[in-house]
Amino acid sequence: MRSEQEMLDLFLHYAMSSEQIRAVTLEGSRTNPNAPRDLFQDFDISFHVVEMDSFINNPSWIDRFGQRIILQTPEDMSMFPSELGRRFSYLMLFTDGNKVDLTLIPLDEAEEYCKEDKLMMVLLDKDGVFPELSPPTDEDYWVKRPTADYFADCCNEFWMVSTYVAKGLWRKEILFAQEHLHLIVRPMLMKMLEWKVGLETNFSVSIGKNGKYLERYMTVQNWQKLMSTYSDGTYEGVWAALFGMGELFRSTALDVAERSNYEYSLEEDKSVTAYLKHVQNLEPGAAELPCIS
Repeated sequence: MRSEQEMLDLFLHYAMSSEQIRAVTLEGSRTNPNAPRDLFQDFDISFHVVEMDSFINNPSWIDRFGQRIILQTPEDMSMFPSELGRRFSYLMLFTDGNKVDLTLIPLDEAEEYCKEDKLMMVLLDKDGVFPELSPPTDEDYWVKRPTADYFADCCNEFWMVSTYVAKGLWRKEILFAQEHLHLIVRPMLMKMLEWKVGLETNFSVSIGKNGKYLERYMTVQNWQKLMSTYSDGTYEGVWAALFGMGELFRSTALDVAERSNYEYSLEEDKSVTAYLKHVQNLEPGAAELPCIS
């Protein structure tokens, strides 16, 4: 596997030999002093170029960077709408295990680009187009303090959509239930756990993409509770995951509310939890749902 320096030298040497490439920047975890270093870290490289067409129309130029296992060019795909505007990216996994996300960026966007992300390092600037930048920092990704309304909305969304999961389970529509559990209910739980971390660290850390660093900041007991909410695909397993998420959400939200001087609606919590238990025990094919006190 080529080393970090070998990879950076590879891209810098090519950039130095090309008149079209006027600057090279490195972004992402390799610039982040708080990110753990390992062999799966991507190389997020950007070439700032005077024109794009000669690169895009003749993609063989990327072959010089090594033998690839797979290539993806998101801006040229029908399934995914482009989100980079005038920019164009090449996502490459090489046979030596190195992964590179290489982006072409019009040079006239340099001033705008350097304001977008504080995790950026200038490796080459032939014309001095980039201003002097502060050392890379992940502060843009630190947990943000919620407002009282945002906190209340998170709680309301968690408990409201929990009822959809229960409905799906009673109907034996497990895909519907799983979709709502993992795509709507779980993000509300993760958000609450994130806020707890923020309060405990004075909102000075990032828990990483998809909460990948969250375990660092949780007790062993709470981490095990969170892991137990990933269901096994059975109806019993999804019910257990739903109630487990409710317990963890409740204890975390009460803590966040107390530390933030916010109000947590225990009445809403208790009412929905009672409803979930009632639906769980409701006979299949029941014609009506009795009043729940």
